Amino acid sequence: MKKILITRKLIKSSEENALRLFDVKLNQEDKLLSKDQLIKESNNCDGILSSLTEKFDSEVISKLSTTVKIISNFAVGFGNIDIDAAKKRNIAVTNTPDVLTDATAEIAILILLGAARRAKEGIKWANKKNWKWSADFLMGKQLTEARLGILGMGRIGRAIADRARSFGMKIHYHNRSRLDKNLEKNAVYHQSLKSLLSVSDFFSINCPANKDTRHIINKETIKHFPDGAVISNSARGDMIDDDAMVEALKSGKIYSLGLDVYNGEPDIHPEYLTLPNVFVLPHLGSATKKTRTAMADLAVKNIDEFFRTGTCKNRVN
Repeated sequence: MKKILITRKLIKSSEENALRLFDVKLNQEDKLLSKDQLIKESNNCDGILSSLTEKFDSEVISKLSTTVKIISNFAVGFGNIDIDAAKKRNIAVTNTPDVLTDATAEIAILILLGAARRAKEGIKWANKKNWKWSADFLMGKQLTEARLGILGMGRIGRAIADRARSFGMKIHYHNRSRLDKNLEKNAVYHQSLKSLLSVSDFFSINCPANKDTRHIINKETIKHFPDGAVISNSARGDMIDDDAMVEALKSGKIYSLGLDVYNGEPDIHPEYLTLPNVFVLPHLGSATKKTRTAMADLAVKNIDEFFRTGTCKNRVN
């Protein structure tokens, strides 16, 4: 029976599923493991079921036990793992695509609405219990007939587009390549990011995290947005240059910002918490029981498939 380290606590049924298949080492206290602890706890293990909270950089991977043959990431993303370093050690890396698409798309719409309709300010006023109605009280931006720019038209980007269409939004997108017409569904393709930004009354970040997309929204690219644009990020925090964004929010160039992810989680740029036009959630994209269970079960299945067949359809390296 293969020996597996599961780095963070999973839904109980998923842990039980893993225990039926493997000799499992669980993190019962659900503590974040340091680099040294990751190396120590995975010693003599055949595989690791990891979370985004663990950073498998080149240093960690170089020191893993030679018995480790797979890192199965409990996420659709895998920016926490040095893919090249894993490949050099002949360690397979897998992810959990598809199963979290709908839940993440729902959160993307939530933060877009929260930012546009001034939810943070509204909650504050409701808690004060002394607000008074007036014709111009907390007027926000309406999604209907507005242009939504989507950066990254993969599974999640397309699911967001489908939901945004129900609000009457006009979909524009930029992708590494243009989609087939049946997937595009009359969305307008922009070959350049600058072109997309220039028409984005609303903007949703949904592209993969890599060295090319880090700080893709920065002081220079912000200039291309229409004045008063609403931006949301449900992908990865390092897509946005925080200092540049704070400046744009203060000046009014950017009307408001919705975040489910941000740099340095759980730490956050302090001004995001004080600015009234920033609506923030603590990385809830996949946080439904149905989705988290499906993700964990798929992460377990990836390991089982790899050891049974020598490969895995969700391998990313």
